[in-house]
Amino acid sequence: MSINKKTASYDLVVVGGGLSGVCAAIAAAREGVKVAIVQNRSVFGGTASSETRLHIVGANCHSSKANLRETGILEEILLENKRRNTYAAFPVFDMILWEKIYMEENITAYLNTNMHDVILESGEIRAIVGHQNTTETEFVIYGKIFVDATGHGTLGVAAGAAFRTGSEASSEFNEPTAPKEANQDMMGNTIMFLATDRGEPVSFEKPVWANTYTEDDLKLRPHLDEIGAQADGGGIVAPEEGKNQLPEFSNVDAGYWWIELGGDYDDIIGQSEEIRDDLLKCVYGVWDHLKNQGNHGVENYDLEWVGMVPGYRESRRLEGEYLLNENDVRANRVFEDAVAYGGWPMDVHVPGGIKDLKSVGSRIYNFEGCYTIPYRSYYSRNVSNLMMAGRNISATKMAFSSSRVMGTCAVGGQAVGTAAALALKYGCTPRSVGKEHIHELQQKLLKNDCFIPGFVNEDEEDLARHAVVSASSETENGKAQNVINGISRSVGDETNCWISGSLETPQMLTLKLPQANTVCQVRLTFDTDLSHEIQPSMIRNVRDRQVKGLPHELVKTYCVRLMLDGAVVAAKEISKNGQRLNILNFDDIRCDEVQITVKATHGCNEARIFEVRVY
Repeated sequence: MSINKKTASYDLVVVGGGLSGVCAAIAAAREGVKVAIVQNRSVFGGTASSETRLHIVGANCHSSKANLRETGILEEILLENKRRNTYAAFPVFDMILWEKIYMEENITAYLNTNMHDVILESGEIRAIVGHQNTTETEFVIYGKIFVDATGHGTLGVAAGAAFRTGSEASSEFNEPTAPKEANQDMMGNTIMFLATDRGEPVSFEKPVWANTYTEDDLKLRPHLDEIGAQADGGGIVAPEEGKNQLPEFSNVDAGYWWIELGGDYDDIIGQSEEIRDDLLKCVYGVWDHLKNQGNHGVENYDLEWVGMVPGYRESRRLEGEYLLNENDVRANRVFEDAVAYGGWPMDVHVPGGIKDLKSVGSRIYNFEGCYTIPYRSYYSRNVSNLMMAGRNISATKMAFSSSRVMGTCAVGGQAVGTAAALALKYGCTPRSVGKEHIHELQQKLLKNDCFIPGFVNEDEEDLARHAVVSASSETENGKAQNVINGISRSVGDETNCWISGSLETPQMLTLKLPQANTVCQVRLTFDTDLSHEIQPSMIRNVRDRQVKGLPHELVKTYCVRLMLDGAVVAAKEISKNGQRLNILNFDDIRCDEVQITVKATHGCNEARIFEVRVY
């Protein structure tokens, strides 16, 4: 029973506060949309939060695929975390996510609020009903468009949206590695732990309720503190496709991805409490094995934290107008309505998890490059005002096994939030955005530093596209002209970046406009080394291969001057930049030239700028 009852109305209601929901809410709010984000936990971030502490992986596959790290709002969040959270403490990362939501104009957040009902009218969602535990308040939250970012597809299912579970038969989409017969097998849940070296021996007494594991039991589960490769626990994915791989990387300090259960339970959602309890028996049983059975090199290690919120891999997937499938992934398909991309391998864990100790836990199907995800996979095929973001998007099980990771979910969330804003702007359905406004959607995403493989800046309002570009210096593979070629990251052998000579003296980039124009904004996209990771992680090996602080390539100190007939008419000095995308606003200044002078970076001895836009 709720003691208090309140009603509120918004343009967009996002249910779920993981990274996909966070990015969707922020993207829409920045387009002027009044947004509610409803999160049933006390923190944002989902499995990336301090409650679960999984690191954010995506298309760059732990730095094994060059220049494929996700940008946009996710990059903004991670760079802010790198700047302010040097040692990547997860509770501090929680604060940065909280701040991004609460400091964003147009967003109202409902934390600790569990959606338990949906109000429908003529097949559309009119409102959700949720209970906020902390205030004992029942909220009825009305909206025009709703986004299901719950992971489970909970909102969609409650609204009658079509959905799928388990694996499709290979014949349905002609998927080469799908099972011959459809089944309900799923990937399970994992609880992580954190262990700390105390510098002296620490004993451990096994709880009476914990499982017991022998060395023979765990012979196919790497559990020594070694350096090498692993699937989604951290490390570079194994290179040989389609075989049961034995991951060579293990991380005694930060838990094991293979402590996994639930994929073969009757109901992975309905039995989630039971699954968590069973996982605790596994975690403490594995720790007992490490501490008390043989020499595992952990005499001085002590358990500092064990999660109580498992990380889900799989449950339901909502059906959109198109189901992304394995053939799209393998072919690196570029869809005409592409709005996001993925590149993580198809990583299919055995449903039995740690109960199936005769397997190595995951079958990994690698592929080169990346694929795009069509906009049609982000809205419901039968509930007209419902969109989805995160692991519950429209995909087959095989494609889902790649698209489910958090980096891919986050950029999809930004696409969904941006599309929802367009639907509200034009008074149309999300489906109509894809039919009538897809080019505008794609160009907005590119403008806001999202990457859509195969698409370039075609913004007719960008004055820089027709400018004459020159520089005080440039390298052979980093011509000044690259800043207006429409691509804001390196792709293949093309750097797509202005790279100056030595920064022993300041380096200048100049854009001469075709004629004098009124300028209100200059947007700069700097290099942040998209080939390497910057996410928080409990895993020592993942942390150690990251630079400390911000990427060295990132421009730190620079000046932008607007010129008219050779005279400075406006200028902005930036001295402590920590972001890849910089947006500088001016008061409608008439000018015919833009000068950008780079004075210092965070460690690199050359200026590196991918894109300049002028509006």
